[in-house]
Amino acid sequence: MEQTHLTKPQPPRKSVRRKPLFTVEKANRALPLVQRIVADIVKQHKKVCALEERCHMRRPDVSEDEQARLGRQYSIAIEKLRDLADELAAVGCDLKDWRRGLIDFSALYQGREVELCWHLGEERVNYWHEIGAGFPGRHAIDDVFAADVAACTPA
Repeated sequence: MEQTHLTKPQPPRKSVRRKPLFTVEKANRALPLVQRIVADIVKQHKKVCALEERCHMRRPDVSEDEQARLGRQYSIAIEKLRDLADELAAVGCDLKDWRRGLIDFSALYQGREVELCWHLGEERVNYWHEIGAGFPGRHAIDDVFAADVAACTPA
């Protein structure tokens, strides 16, 4: 049985398509779908982590058949999680944190690529950060930023 550990989740399966660039408005329009997918990802990730822990516990009272059944459940749960991650990637955003449901949308600001940042529980995309700055580097989106992103993004 192949074991996949989620301490460092695997990214969605790669495609040859380049990530789309988002305006703040376009990212917010995508949020209803993104919210549903991300909520499912967070829920499924918890399930996978619980199954992974059970699969790796070696208890003498668990039969080989039961251990094999847990392994099959784990494999199915991992595949469902990967499918959800692929579904999110098809929208064009990047999953950054499986537990919190942290998402980045690529955007152009002042001619450079930045990331619009959102996480599960937020009502709108209200923050952005430089590439690589991550959650701690978030800045609030204001009207000037949103207008510049809209002007820099090809239609």
